[in-house]
Amino acid sequence: MSEKKFNVAVAGATGAVGNQMIACLEERNFPVKSVKFLASERSAGRQLRFKGDLIPVETLREDSFKGVDIAIFSAGGGTSEKFAPCAAKDGCVVVDNSSAWRMDPDVPLVVPEVNPHAIADYKKKGIIANPNCSTIQMLVALNPIRKKCGIRRIVVSTYQAVSGTGKKAIDELFDQTRAMLNFLDWKKNVYPHRIAFNCLPQIDKFMDNGYTKEEMKMVNETRKIFEDSSIGVTATTVRVPVFYSHSESVNVETKEYISAADVIKMLRNAPGVKVVDDPANNLYPLAIDAAGQDLTLVGRIRQDESISNGINMWVVADNIRKGAATNAVQIAEILAKDYF
Repeated sequence: MSEKKFNVAVAGATGAVGNQMIACLEERNFPVKSVKFLASERSAGRQLRFKGDLIPVETLREDSFKGVDIAIFSAGGGTSEKFAPCAAKDGCVVVDNSSAWRMDPDVPLVVPEVNPHAIADYKKKGIIANPNCSTIQMLVALNPIRKKCGIRRIVVSTYQAVSGTGKKAIDELFDQTRAMLNFLDWKKNVYPHRIAFNCLPQIDKFMDNGYTKEEMKMVNETRKIFEDSSIGVTATTVRVPVFYSHSESVNVETKEYISAADVIKMLRNAPGVKVVDDPANNLYPLAIDAAGQDLTLVGRIRQDESISNGINMWVVADNIRKGAATNAVQIAEILAKDYF
């Protein structure tokens, strides 16, 4: 890390991901000279702790980024569309966690373990996009395979925690579960159906092709990050009654043959990956084990016996950390080290 220190802002600081971004900046000892916490007007005046100091939250405004070097956004797509260009205009580099800029051809979409070289393109608009949480963990696991033998097709089914929707969804799962266990009436506000003791095969809105926005995010983001529009990707995304960590069943068809044993060996040395694959002892990635850490857990690695060049795996990661906050801070670390 550079010895230089930076003026940093966190936009959307009072949300679940914003809170985790602040924690990651502190945990990873990011070289902060000064820090500014920004949120909506209703959160202004609240105090958030950073390295032992209580720092007041300021209202997010168009002129909030004067003198700021790097701003990490987790404030929603509409807010990012409005304020990220304002920040960039004032010379601040934005790392944005929303979906607003991900598919903009002039904005790099980055997973540091996969395509850190893409960060160089930030100069076009002054913005770098953080991918979708489900895409991040899948590509961290698949990138070593792609580099070794190429990928022809990916079939993924996700089992996503309610924290991906936000605090209201966490509360809804908790309240519904408590109500049902006590034989009380339950209420739904966040999701179209009850989430407690249930699985909802819908994340985000349905599109004209029958897929949801979340599913198409995984398709389009994978191709952009891997810089390969020829890869076939199909996804089914499901919300499950888990608080933290997304799980994924991933089937990949490679261009060249690779054995499951070689995949396991390769992933044991891959950045950001921890292999948990010991079926004889019932060891495989679990959401409860991934929660609270930054590694992507990969297990159940086995040949797909239905095709010649197929591998199946189970991929789990903390959606608030590696799927959002940590990935953004890792991008900021590369910016600080290589581009300032």
